Amino acid sequence: MNIKKILYIVLGCIGLGLGAVGAVVPLLPAFPFLLLAAFCFARSSQRLHNWFINTKLYKNNLETYVKGEGMTWKTKIRIMITVTLLMSIGFIMMGAVPVGRIVLAGVWVFHIIYFIFGVKTIKKAQVQTE
Repeated sequence: MNIKKILYIVLGCIGLGLGAVGAVVPLLPAFPFLLLAAFCFARSSQRLHNWFINTKLYKNNLETYVKGEGMTWKTKIRIMITVTLLMSIGFIMMGAVPVGRIVLAGVWVFHIIYFIFGVKTIKKAQVQTE
């Protein structure tokens, strides 16, 4: 096994661990960490990737998004609230850096616009029937 694969496995495990914690802890977003885990496992090991995409954590948080079907409003709102809270902390801490605040506000606006208009919204019933 080469170093690149080992690095992907380690990063995938870290992403999985943080994603699992984020699924329970309200302020830690699960979505980006689980997406990191999916990416890393796909690059490192077919066996790990197959295992990960069959976990409940993956199916509840990423499956519909990865398939290009979209997300439920509940998932979108949870992600937007979490990111808003975390970015607010950074915004407050950048009191002496007005340019940083402007950049952060711009990133936040584009984040909200992306999740509202860029990610397709699906009904919860669609997720359960598939």
